[in-house]
Amino acid sequence: MDAWQVWLEPLIKIAIVIGALQGAVAYLILVERKAAAYIQDRLGPNRVGPWGLLQPIADGAKFLLKEEIIPAGADKVLFLLAPVSILATATVAFATIPFGYFVPWPGARPIELTIAPGLDIGLLFVFAVGSLGVYGVVLGGWASNSKYSLLGGLRSSAQLVSYEIPLGLSVIGVMLLSGSMRMETIMTAQAQSGWWWIALQPLGFAVFMVSGCAESARLPFDLPECEQELVGGYHTEYTAMKFGMFALAEYQHLITVAFLSVILYFGGWHVWGLAPFTEGNQVGLIGAAVRVAVLAIKVLLMILLFMWIRWSWPRFRYDQLMTVAWKVMIPLGLLNLVVSAVAQEFLAPNDYMTRCVLAWLAVGGCVLYAALFSNVAAPEPKRPQASPQA
Repeated sequence: MDAWQVWLEPLIKIAIVIGALQGAVAYLILVERKAAAYIQDRLGPNRVGPWGLLQPIADGAKFLLKEEIIPAGADKVLFLLAPVSILATATVAFATIPFGYFVPWPGARPIELTIAPGLDIGLLFVFAVGSLGVYGVVLGGWASNSKYSLLGGLRSSAQLVSYEIPLGLSVIGVMLLSGSMRMETIMTAQAQSGWWWIALQPLGFAVFMVSGCAESARLPFDLPECEQELVGGYHTEYTAMKFGMFALAEYQHLITVAFLSVILYFGGWHVWGLAPFTEGNQVGLIGAAVRVAVLAIKVLLMILLFMWIRWSWPRFRYDQLMTVAWKVMIPLGLLNLVVSAVAQEFLAPNDYMTRCVLAWLAVGGCVLYAALFSNVAAPEPKRPQASPQA
């Protein structure tokens, strides 16, 4: 292995990923504003540049030029540390996320499109680092010396910790099917089998999507920053670039969830006929570009799905939010785990059709149970009786 591949290659990958993330977040915000305008029958941003394409540059300049304010009585060190910590954890999570397959390089081994390739606990690493983001939210709420911010931080700590449990349960079935927590192996297993794990793990995917939305704190799960009740939640007192770092971290969490959903359930870079399984040392430059494009298109479609959900669903009440986590998502995650474990133990490794039938039977059973017993499980609250007239 050449010395440049040991030292220079990771540095180049880090620079490309960080730069691409900043640009992607800037223009995804523009895309979301345009999508929200379309859903709400508005025009959206159209003043800065042709079709509003320069709006992200104007927004970035606004963040840089606005006045930096630190509230009186705030813990200055923790107040400044909170946005840095949440942005750092959201960025570090991309260290083990693959952005493609291999890129051939003359006279050297093929380049893996991952900052830290070959990490056998790659999926666990993403979950572990992503879970640290709650500290930034809690620190920001507590250090602001504001009741609104404090309540937002408390809500966030309960919400994010609660939804980490079903989020972890939802991916165990994928790990059983793939036999690994390494994300490159998970994509390769889907390409080799010809099955995307969404067909074999529909219940796990549903739990993952709901929990991922809640972990990203986006509508209908944005209770930590519910503006009708808490002004802005945990970042009420933040201005200028400090607030921008919170917004940047939120979108990076969204991109992380979109990447994970595509990698774990939709085959990653794999598409039948267009991007089939090929050994890493046999991938040409065109094949590598096709796989990167396929993965990017899938991730973009998943992000657009999250945007559609955000602007179509009303916000949950806080008690509903916690009920969904503890009484719905965790039982469904456990059910998916049991079905996956039974199939793994008693079925042949390549008997994917039977696994698919079992998985969808479990989904049908859940839908039938919800249709028959949802009204029994959630009775109507009793209304107070009107006092008799004298």
